[in-house]
Amino acid sequence: MIRTVISLDQESKDWLDRRAREEKLSMAELIRTAVQRYRDEKSGGSPSMDELLKRTSGMWKAGDALAYQRRIREQWQRQA
Repeated sequence: MIRTVISLDQESKDWLDRRAREEKLSMAELIRTAVQRYRDEKSGGSPSMDELLKRTSGMWKAGDALAYQRRIREQWQRQA
């Protein structure tokens, strides 16, 4: 990873510091995420399936997600 120096106005720096504390991330990580989102937006394309899988891997921690989805849909059907 390459280090770089940026200049921010005080209000932006304070905001980044607050967000970093709230999200329990470093300010550098917040900036990297923002730059990546900006790049994705400006490239005009959607992230690849591999990138989406990488970003969402491990998000569901409550067992078999497909079984959960089927159970919820059955509940919806009964309520309808």
